[in-house]
Amino acid sequence: MRVAVLLKQVPDTTAKIGVSGSRVDESAITKWSISPYDEYALESAIALKESGADELVAITFGPQRASKCLTEAAAVGADRLIHIVTDADFMDSCTVQSILSSAIERSECDIVLCGKQAADTNSGSTGPGVASLLGYSCVGSVTEVSMDGGKLSATRLGATGLERIEVSGPCVFTFDKGEVELRRPNVRGIMMAKKKPIESIGIEDLGIEIGSPRASLKSHSSPPEKPPGQRFEGAGSIEIVVGKLRDEANVI
Repeated sequence: MRVAVLLKQVPDTTAKIGVSGSRVDESAITKWSISPYDEYALESAIALKESGADELVAITFGPQRASKCLTEAAAVGADRLIHIVTDADFMDSCTVQSILSSAIERSECDIVLCGKQAADTNSGSTGPGVASLLGYSCVGSVTEVSMDGGKLSATRLGATGLERIEVSGPCVFTFDKGEVELRRPNVRGIMMAKKKPIESIGIEDLGIEIGSPRASLKSHSSPPEKPPGQRFEGAGSIEIVVGKLRDEANVI
């Protein structure tokens, strides 16, 4: 049983994002990281490997800088690293799903883990879309996956509380934030990861044709500035504050 984990490199949640010419100015972003939900998928993928999976394959799709997240995955236990290299400014979700599905087929993985959504786009379509193209089952918003023989068991938050779901492979799991503590690489892991080869491939190597996009990105824009705060002092302001909390903030 081979396990694939899909990793996306996104601007770090602490990075300052600027817009220039109706597009996010990526050259001004100083820190890039693995998308937070993907980190939980990576942690669970490592646990599956430790419980008996044959191989852990880390896959990313993006520009050359995205190879850094593969090295980080190798430092904590990924066996094989695949980077689908592209410098495209924008690709619609359907195209990305097709590319990732082909890479998963190529790596012969029957269990796929990824975040429930990326921190930059928040579309949440990658996991279900990949599962649909591959013909795999899909279990969404899980926090933990374990393996017992050929059976996989997943925990997720349902409408009435925590649900425990059993499923047979092949399957795609999309991850929510869990309670498990994410492991961080030690010095030995970092040094070994630097020596691990990354298989860089182009879209053409996957044998798929990229058709016309179904969606196009028109522009980026910064959110509106927040209005300045208001300050009230003294007992004489109590009535005004209560009125604002009731009529404007709708909290009482």
